[in-house]
Amino acid sequence: MMDFLYFPDNKMEYIPAVISLLFFMALSFITYRYFKKNSEKEAIKMKAFEEEVMKRIQEEQ
Repeated sequence: MMDFLYFPDNKMEYIPAVISLLFFMALSFITYRYFKKNSEKEAIKMKAFEEEVMKRIQEEQ
């Protein structure tokens, strides 16, 4: 009936799948942290730029 499902009798065959799963989960977490840290730095830069622009606008008035 469900010939497309394969569950190995030898449980040792799961080890490479678990290792690759853990590897890609760690890689995705590292990538997530990189983008989060980078976006926080960019937000700080943008806030400083916005304050500078607002200061210039107020000086012109």
